[in-house]
Amino acid sequence: MDVRTGDVLEMKKPHPCGSKQFDVLRVGMDFRLRCCGCGHEFMTPRAKAEKSIRRILRSEPDTCSPP
Repeated sequence: MDVRTGDVLEMKKPHPCGSKQFDVLRVGMDFRLRCCGCGHEFMTPRAKAEKSIRRILRSEPDTCSPP
């Protein structure tokens, strides 16, 4: 799967704050993601993240602005 830094991912399940969109901060064996709803940052294994992706919103300015 072609995920790049700066993309916004729409996931299958929402974050506890209710948002399903996450900003990609780092790509590698793990993804560093930031919730677009509350701004919480976390790392998740690549395999788990790729399973949870519903769609990728390519880099658009201000698609996900931090709170």
